[in-house]
Amino acid sequence: MTDLASETRPAAFSIFGGRGRWKWGQALLALAILLFLVLFLVWPVATVVFVAFTEKGSGAFTLINFFDFAQTDLFVRSFWNSFYVSVMAVAGASVLALPLAYITSRFTFRGASVVQILGFLPLIMPPFVGAVAMQLLFGRNGSVNLLLDDWIGMKVPFMEGLNGVIFVQSIHYFPFILINLSAALRNVDRAMEEAAQNLGSHGFRLFRRIVFPLALPGYVAGASLVFVKVFDDLATPLLLNVKDMLAPQAYLRVTSIGITDPMGYVISVVLIVASVAAMWASSLATRNTDYATVQRGGGGIARRRLRSWEAVLAYGMVTLIVLLVLAPHIGLVLLSFATIWSFSPLPDGYTVSHYAHVFGESSLFIKNTLIYASLAGLIDIVLGTAISYLVLRTKLIGRRGLDLLASSALAIPGVVLGIGYLRAFYGIELWDGTPLASLWIVIVLALAIRRLPYALRACYAALQQISSSLEEAAENLGATKARTVRRIVVPLMTGGIVAGFVTSFATAAVELSATLMLVQSNNDAPLAYGLYVFMQSAAGRGPGAALGVVAVIIVAASTILSQFLIERDRRAKAGAS
Repeated sequence: MTDLASETRPAAFSIFGGRGRWKWGQALLALAILLFLVLFLVWPVATVVFVAFTEKGSGAFTLINFFDFAQTDLFVRSFWNSFYVSVMAVAGASVLALPLAYITSRFTFRGASVVQILGFLPLIMPPFVGAVAMQLLFGRNGSVNLLLDDWIGMKVPFMEGLNGVIFVQSIHYFPFILINLSAALRNVDRAMEEAAQNLGSHGFRLFRRIVFPLALPGYVAGASLVFVKVFDDLATPLLLNVKDMLAPQAYLRVTSIGITDPMGYVISVVLIVASVAAMWASSLATRNTDYATVQRGGGGIARRRLRSWEAVLAYGMVTLIVLLVLAPHIGLVLLSFATIWSFSPLPDGYTVSHYAHVFGESSLFIKNTLIYASLAGLIDIVLGTAISYLVLRTKLIGRRGLDLLASSALAIPGVVLGIGYLRAFYGIELWDGTPLASLWIVIVLALAIRRLPYALRACYAALQQISSSLEEAAENLGATKARTVRRIVVPLMTGGIVAGFVTSFATAAVELSATLMLVQSNNDAPLAYGLYVFMQSAAGRGPGAALGVVAVIIVAASTILSQFLIERDRRAKAGAS
């Protein structure tokens, strides 16, 4: 306290001293954030929308581009394929997530925490990398089908066409449903369940009529995320040679015909509308129903012991799901050490030469990724902390709009943002004639915008848990607003800031949709781009798998580190109190 008071200065001479100057400081900070978001989010997206509604050549407003879209069989088929794949991926993800969430929440299940942790593993692997591993395991000539052919003389088309995209996406994105549904089940009032049991409801009927409806908001939140992620995904269909979906079509139109072709922009607008519509529909699904319960005697549905036959069934089901979830990781590790893996259940031999290649010739991909993801994470936590403070601690007009604008990046597909950056910045040249869009810093900005909502939510939650009375106490002792923020608020937000940085870093490290559009030179390419290039050919899949293992380790290490730092921060705060 003494330190705070001793370093204060008269209000008239403080940068943010005095209420008037502090309010001006708030306004300037909000204006700077707004300018950043307009330049690197609103303008690129608005450019995409503008071109979609503009007649090529004349520049006049027109709807002819959308009529052309609706009359082109390839685009219409691509739309319905994307919709079908997204819906089926939600169904597949639900089949995986519901049993895990219910069994680990409903029963006294040994190893429930381990199952929950293993269930989150798919999120630390890029889905397009998992697609290659899944082809080797479940493809027409993959391990599983070769064994099935030997045993029963038949093969199952797990990875054929759209089935492959659905299969891979279901496994990769089901943790979104698992996380949200598990949290919702833990918040269900067990008194509601007991009342239903007293009225004769048991077993599956109890789950269907009481438990699941009360947990529906969590399920809908997870399912909507899965739908949007699958609908917008670019790399997985491309690697599985499925091109008649919307995101691949947008990418192919721009890269093959050029950034002047309006159809790539029309498809981008359709992708944006579909994402926003999915989020809006998910909010409507739970809007007019009251899911609130009054917790009594502890939250969460009541746990009971498994009978012998139930235990066998439950452990068998969980083991099967966990093995399926781990299949991409197992396949990736095997491929990274394989000499040759073709038409055989397992590789013919093993080598470490792929890793030598990665850490030798391809180390630039890793270095670029560490630089880009770190810079994007820093940008995100600075913006996230500033926006959170403006929203929660000031009465600035329009502060909620700033939060909404930053969060709206969730609804913008990566391929759309990449196309928007190309269109908006490629025509801007530097003093030496270099297009602005070809600079590596543009990749960093795209990654920062894509991941800003995650860091913002982490910072927002951290600041919500800090009482404003602590700031008032410091100010009463003579500390300026700026010093209070620097010495009181930011240190107390450390856990949330670290979580936001790591989330942004880890997800930016494997982002491909936007970077695939923006990389102009291999010297500027990040790890995800290198992965995609390697996986294009059979000869490159070994080094690609090794690079994929490196990517998984980076993401996993970041996640573990963040949990350690957050837990240490929590213990420190508990000890201080």
